Amino acid sequence: MLDRFKSPEWAAVPLRLIVGGGFMEHGYAKLIKGPEAFASLLHALSVPFPHLMAWLTILTELGGGLAVLIGVVLPWVSLPMAAVLLVAVFQVHWRYGFSSIKLIAITPDGARFGQPGYECDLLYLACLAALVLIGPGKFSLQGILFKERSPC
Repeated sequence: MLDRFKSPEWAAVPLRLIVGGGFMEHGYAKLIKGPEAFASLLHALSVPFPHLMAWLTILTELGGGLAVLIGVVLPWVSLPMAAVLLVAVFQVHWRYGFSSIKLIAITPDGARFGQPGYECDLLYLACLAALVLIGPGKFSLQGILFKERSPC
């Protein structure tokens, strides 16, 4: 019954949309708040060369996110994107455990949540790995330019 909904050609599209869009949103937020603010955070986490790393992270999130979103050079952009995620896991989220949603209380103003764990970072890493393995698909800029066929 569900066979009629299976379409390998479209498999990469939702992954590219959420990963590419998500990375671009994070990079844009860092850019709007000011790279200096992000560099201060990196300095507090003892990340070496915090100003350089702030800019490299922002450019990786914006440029890598755009490349994933439109579907080009996925294996190349996935490496620095994975590095950003791994730093986030081990420098920020690890101490808060796995779960990304920690309900602390329900107040008249709404729900209050604790610090997120590394769950979302792992989901992004899994999606990047899946995209590298299946490719961007024929409904991508790379697929259109090079008439690639999906390996599925």
